[in-house]
Amino acid sequence: MPKRSKFLQKPSWVTHTEDEVEQIIEKLVKEGKQSAQIGTVLRDQYGIPSAKAVSGKRISKVMKEKKIYPKLPEDLFNLLKNAVRLRSHLEKNKRDAHSKRGLEKTESRVRDLVKYYIKTGSLPADWKYDHERAKLLVQE
Repeated sequence: MPKRSKFLQKPSWVTHTEDEVEQIIEKLVKEGKQSAQIGTVLRDQYGIPSAKAVSGKRISKVMKEKKIYPKLPEDLFNLLKNAVRLRSHLEKNKRDAHSKRGLEKTESRVRDLVKYYIKTGSLPADWKYDHERAKLLVQE
């Protein structure tokens, strides 16, 4: 069992074991939930304030160990979804300057995150942002 800090002690009211928490996480991933949504479900429906406090591992670490972590990091995927949504909005509303600026900022964040994830090895070195490719990735 991993060593826990004194601030992440298992609360006395939590009756779930490490294995049960990992099984719940696995079930929620198969339902299509992202790690942030899984944390909310664990808190609200199961009374687990922190998966790390109970199992000693973050939700994403459990997902990686069980080989059910998504291909793209979740923050990057959410930004890609937003960029695709903004681009389709701008196709219908060409003069919407606020959304155009929002798209520029979102795509800038995507490019910055891609650089970071390439540097850390989470994405292949030849991965590039392209709005057509993003549209395909979001639809999957």
